[in-house]
Amino acid sequence: MRAQPGYDARMAEFKRIPVIAEAPRSGEKYLTAQGFTAIKDGVRARGGLDSPAPTGKPRWLKAPLAAGEGYEAVRRTVREHHLATVCEEAKCPNIGECWNAGTATIMVMGAVCTRACRFCAVDTGNPRGWLDAEEPANVAASVELMGLRYVVLTSVDRDDLSDGGAEHYAACVRAIKQRTPGTAVEALTPDFQGVRAGVARVVDSGVEVFAQNIETVRRLTHPVRDPRAGYQQTLDVLGYAKAHRPAVLTKSSLMLGLGETDGEIFECMDDLRTVGVDILTLGQYLRPTLHHLPVVRFVTPEEFARYREAGLARGFRECVSGPLVRSSYRAERALAGNNVGLHEGRALHSP
Repeated sequence: MRAQPGYDARMAEFKRIPVIAEAPRSGEKYLTAQGFTAIKDGVRARGGLDSPAPTGKPRWLKAPLAAGEGYEAVRRTVREHHLATVCEEAKCPNIGECWNAGTATIMVMGAVCTRACRFCAVDTGNPRGWLDAEEPANVAASVELMGLRYVVLTSVDRDDLSDGGAEHYAACVRAIKQRTPGTAVEALTPDFQGVRAGVARVVDSGVEVFAQNIETVRRLTHPVRDPRAGYQQTLDVLGYAKAHRPAVLTKSSLMLGLGETDGEIFECMDDLRTVGVDILTLGQYLRPTLHHLPVVRFVTPEEFARYREAGLARGFRECVSGPLVRSSYRAERALAGNNVGLHEGRALHSP
């Protein structure tokens, strides 16, 4: 398979960019290759936060090493063509399982987010309208090169763009569908500031699944999420997406371990079902750096199993629940009705 014309030349040019002698440390401000400033890992350095945080990780948070024929094939392609995946950038513990299954998560619209959520380690800054016009074609080429049967497209928030990046996002989906029509696409999107036209643009682009993460319960939304994000805003986005195109599945994700109660978890489930969300994922929050919010508790596998049953009882088509589950974990199997193959006695993983 050949990459998009000019792709190899651009990669060669990229490799000639001089390497900065000293990479920025977590929490420090630095200058990006595109000429704007950003903060490494998204949150300014300010030392650890006071908390009742538990020490050490329990045994069930250990994931198996990535291996397998499918994993190695995708890994070779990623290396040879200098492709970027969230699976690697986020050091996802489930990369081996997902890549062996022909699933990967690709982040578009750059690696710098305009928001600074206190759980997230993505760099934050103001890209000042910067976009790679060739990205849709290159993403489509990457999906073909990796032989993906199911791809999750995610992105940073781009509040600096008039449409939040909705048209660029939709262009990436259309390019994938044109080049590999058999590849299913899940769009894990920003909230586009709640603007319905942006949501519709992505939902109408040919996606099979539209996802927007609510992240945490109503009470903890702030300070967990950036002030420009919102619990009700996410519900409104998901509700509009389902109403606008009912055949497209809608999906959201909830992190646990930030201090939420069972009652708040169940309330969030009810709110998501009220707006027609089809699929819910539940996973353990893990602190990326000392500058981020601390873990308040480690939720046990037995508790995750109980939360899954509560979700199914509320009518979700599937509720994928486990300590290492992330929103994209085994996304192609989210409707299998078996917690995507997770079972008691095994580490429960994900991107």
